[in-house]
Amino acid sequence: MTDHIEIERKYVIAMPDVDIMRAKEGYTSSDIVQIYLDSAPHVTHRVRSRTMNGVTKYTETKKVRISGMSAYEDEQEIGENKFSTLKKTIANGTTPIVKTRHTFHYHGQLFEVDIYPNWKSTAIMETELPSEDTNTDIPPFIKIIKEVTGIKAYSNASMSRAFPDEITE
Repeated sequence: MTDHIEIERKYVIAMPDVDIMRAKEGYTSSDIVQIYLDSAPHVTHRVRSRTMNGVTKYTETKKVRISGMSAYEDEQEIGENKFSTLKKTIANGTTPIVKTRHTFHYHGQLFEVDIYPNWKSTAIMETELPSEDTNTDIPPFIKIIKEVTGIKAYSNASMSRAFPDEITE
């Protein structure tokens, strides 16, 4: 079980070149399905299946937002049976979030790029930081369209209710 404060910046980016990401240090790719569950007020509760290299792992996560950039996060790995049981308690009005996540390191920072099937020209990029005042060193092959850190419409929980239209430049 991990239990920590997650501090991250989030951006809408132009669809990146996957081959360039694939060549970066620490590159991984995984297919993710996130399901948001009924939860207490101000708590985000989800389950996730993540398949990488043919192996699927399941997690259950509860988050409590501290600020636009930070959240208290309690995450634990669960079994497939618990995942199957919990996913039945999907929150009313939500749909599962399906995405492909590409991760890589650049100048000592881990970047996660989520590509959603319903967006054709944009993606979401996040990077976790050690503190809210840490600068983000954006890789030169990434084109930022808009920083969306703290904008609720771009949280995955909100996107499970109403997926935002793509931002055009």
